[in-house]
Amino acid sequence: MRTIAKLFGRSPFVPLQTHMDRVAQCMDRIPDIFEASKAGDRQRVEELAAEISKLEHKADVVKNDIRNHLPKGMFLPVDRGNLLEILSIQDDIADKAENIGVLLTLKPLQMVGEFKSDFKAFLHKNIEAFESAQAVIQQLDELLESGFGGAEAQKVNEMVEDVALKEHEADLIQRQLLKGLYANEDKLSHGSFDLWSRVFREVAQLSNLSEKLANRVRMTLELK
Repeated sequence: MRTIAKLFGRSPFVPLQTHMDRVAQCMDRIPDIFEASKAGDRQRVEELAAEISKLEHKADVVKNDIRNHLPKGMFLPVDRGNLLEILSIQDDIADKAENIGVLLTLKPLQMVGEFKSDFKAFLHKNIEAFESAQAVIQQLDELLESGFGGAEAQKVNEMVEDVALKEHEADLIQRQLLKGLYANEDKLSHGSFDLWSRVFREVAQLSNLSEKLANRVRMTLELK
């Protein structure tokens, strides 16, 4: 198995992509854990939450390995600090995925019919934003080969704009969700109302952080 140090010999972006793959594994379980919660399968919710936690830890191991082996004396095509900030934002996304898993283990989520479809769209849009940000990270090798310019740089900029659009769309859905939540406040227990509010905030952070990640990549390019 290749070490992180060896990966840096190929490209400073390959280790970031390796870490992002771990983050994506955490994210892949998010739709499943909400489906298990919706079905009332508490055992499956617990299992998936534990799985997400283990995957987040594996992402942490990769993150720490990158930080420990990021060359200090070797020339890098991008600023070392920018690489570390991109890594940190990716790590934050994995943390949010773990937080969501933990929240869903606290108590059964009382789903009110009026906002079921809105929540499904909200979750999907946040995951879409993450997947678009992941695509930006996956594109960095091609960007390096092109010298951070030309058609490849334009393509990445357009991809970054797509992440921003999806984050905005997620925000709009969240506003509708919050209206639905407050409109049905009397149908929910205090605990369920509070839990939904916390779930909304954590899920919204998936697209917020994805946009932040994509923008950090764009800022890195603009410094070239």
